[in-house]
Amino acid sequence: MQKIEQILTLAKNIAVVGISKNPEKASYRVAEYLKQAGYKVIPVNPNYNEVLSEKCYPDLSSVDVPIDIVDVFRKSEDVLPIAKEAALLGIKCFWMQLGIKNEEAKKLLEDKGITVIEDTCIKIFHSQMKGRDK
Repeated sequence: MQKIEQILTLAKNIAVVGISKNPEKASYRVAEYLKQAGYKVIPVNPNYNEVLSEKCYPDLSSVDVPIDIVDVFRKSEDVLPIAKEAALLGIKCFWMQLGIKNEEAKKLLEDKGITVIEDTCIKIFHSQMKGRDK
C-alpha cells in the first residue's frame, strides 16, 4: 500500500493502454481524472491520433517521453504482449485496472523488478489516497 502511494506521488507520466475516446468508458474517465490530478496522460491505442487533447500512440514503444506507470485497460488475456513491451522499455510500474489479472505477465514483470498492481482502479486508489492526505 505504502509503495503504491509512493509510486503515485513520484510519478509524472502515465501511459493509458487501451484508452477509448468515448467519455462513457472507464478508460476515458480514469485518464481524464489523472490529467486533472496533474499527471501527464499518454494515450496508447492504435485506433486514435488524439485523446483528451493529447497525442495518442499506437503502442508503448512509440511513446517519446519517459513513462512512469503503464495503466492497462485491456482484457486479461491481451495483457502479456503489453507486459513484454513494458519490460523491454524498463517501465517501473505496470498497473492492471479492475477485473484485469494475468499471472504470466505478473511473473515476467516481477522477475525484472517491475512493480505490478492487478485488479485495482488507479483512480479509486488515488482519490482514496488524496482523501487520507487531508
